Amino acid sequence: MNGGFYISRLCAWAPGIETSGEWGQWAQGKREIVSAAKSPEIVFTDSMFRRRLSQISKMTVHVVHGLLPVKEDTKMFFVSFRGELSRQYQINKMLIEEKSLMPAAFSFSVFNAPAALASIALGLKGGYTALYPGNNSFVSGLASAQAAFCNTQSELIFVYADEQPPPEYECFVKNFPPPLAFAFILTQKPQPSSVPLMPLEAGEDSPHDFLKRLLLRGDINAS
Repeated sequence: MNGGFYISRLCAWAPGIETSGEWGQWAQGKREIVSAAKSPEIVFTDSMFRRRLSQISKMTVHVVHGLLPVKEDTKMFFVSFRGELSRQYQINKMLIEEKSLMPAAFSFSVFNAPAALASIALGLKGGYTALYPGNNSFVSGLASAQAAFCNTQSELIFVYADEQPPPEYECFVKNFPPPLAFAFILTQKPQPSSVPLMPLEAGEDSPHDFLKRLLLRGDINAS
C-alpha cells in the first residue's frame, strides 16, 4: 500500500537519541530509546506556555516545528495509541481522591490536545485530525491520512507520538513501547528530497518498525 505517496522532511524525537547518527544506530539495533518521561526543551516557545505541557505535547510540538516552514493551510494528521495517558491518569486519580476536577486539567488531557497545542504554538491554520488507529494498526492510521487527500489536500503534516506511561500502568500492561514522536510531510507528488512511501500491509508495522524501515533505506534521515 502506498498509492503514489511521498515522504519528505522527517523529524523525530525520543529520549536518549539526539542526532541523525544516533537515529541510524537505533534503526540498526545498536542503540535503544530510553523509557523515561524526559521531554524536548522546545525553547522556541513561550516559557509560560511550555511549562504546562505534557511529554507527548512537547514531543509533538518539537517534531512539527522541525518541518517548518509549511504552507499556511497545511493540515495536520495526528496519530497516537496512548494520547495524554499521564494526564488522564491524574484526572482519574483526582476524581477518585478529591471528587472534583479542574477544568484546565481536563482541557489539557483530551486526545487531540497535542495537535491543538502544536497548532497554537506554531501558528498553524490548516486544522488537524486526531486519530486512534483501529485495531492498534499504525498502517490504518497512514491509510486514513492518505484518504484525506480526497478532500483536495496538496500536502499533509503526518505526526505520530506516544509518551511514557505512568508507572502505575505497569501492573496491567508489560513492555510498553518506549516514547517516540516523528513527523513528516506527506504528498501525492514528489518534492525536493522526497522518497516514495514504502509498501505496507495491515498489521505489519508498529510506528517504531515503520521508522526503522524508513531510516534503513538510507535515502532520508531524521533530524
